[in-house]
Amino acid sequence: MLIDTYGRVATDLRVSLTDRCNLRCTYCMPEEGLQWLAKPDLLTDDEIVRLIGIAVTSLGIEEVRFTGGEPLLRPGLVGIVERVAALDPRPQMSLTTNGIGLRRMASALKAAGLDRVNVSLDTLRPDVFKTLTRRDRHKDVLEGLEAAHEAGLTPVKVNSVLMPGLNDDEAPDLLAWAVEHGYELRFIEQMPLDAQHGWKREGMVTAGDILTSLRTRFELTAEGAGERGSAPAERWLVDGGPHRVGVIASVTRPFCSACDRTRLTADGQVRTCLFAAEETDLRAALRSDAPDEEVARIWRLAMWGKKAGAGLDDPTFVQPDRPMSAIGG
Repeated sequence: MLIDTYGRVATDLRVSLTDRCNLRCTYCMPEEGLQWLAKPDLLTDDEIVRLIGIAVTSLGIEEVRFTGGEPLLRPGLVGIVERVAALDPRPQMSLTTNGIGLRRMASALKAAGLDRVNVSLDTLRPDVFKTLTRRDRHKDVLEGLEAAHEAGLTPVKVNSVLMPGLNDDEAPDLLAWAVEHGYELRFIEQMPLDAQHGWKREGMVTAGDILTSLRTRFELTAEGAGERGSAPAERWLVDGGPHRVGVIASVTRPFCSACDRTRLTADGQVRTCLFAAEETDLRAALRSDAPDEEVARIWRLAMWGKKAGAGLDDPTFVQPDRPMSAIGG
């Protein structure tokens, strides 16, 4: 079991498979990209599967989410999914992706055992997409979403970040589109995880702003805390249901007290939180031939020291040195 001093138990593992990405989203990284991890620093496929196996069989992990960077860029992705699906007990598996490449990979991922996907899409306007991501790939993302739905990687969830002056007027249109296509839309407040450290609380599109905008067109009924559990998204029924919309308000409505996550970076570091300043090295233990029991012990110790909260409401908060592309979303 991965328990901390506040009694929280981690059952959800986020695994970053690569720090690389084929977009250059303005809220994540600079246009020229980043200094990528060297290949020897990355976990191998075998190391990833071994760590997930330890987490599932010895540490109580029930859900595994593959992230990046962009996880579809990982050459061994399908094989990793297939091997994790063969674990006993078998964890629920999902993947967070920008959707580029999903059209050609959705069927193979479903056959390998992937259960569902989260796809990032911040706008319905191709010109705004190009401005936000610095790439002209809007059509590819839409086609990837369709392919995921057709392959049965459901529910297909769409993650959207609203940026002032760019797409902050699109919330109602995005929800209408998601309802029409049978996708579950979730808005995410912009978080201080950009490599440029340009995030500012002032002017950020908040959960309150998003809900006010949505209510100009839709009737929203809160599901309530009982339905939410440890999920990061507060959810509302849209016009009485069955469609839902979620808002992940990491900044203005933090949910740290119910957090059930542990995170593994692409280079084998345990992070107890997206905003953690400290990491614990599991890669070194693997490569020094430590037995599974020792790796599990190190992981338990790391999680025992998890802080009460991310500290985003603290005026002295300092952004993590690693951007989101390097630690997984």
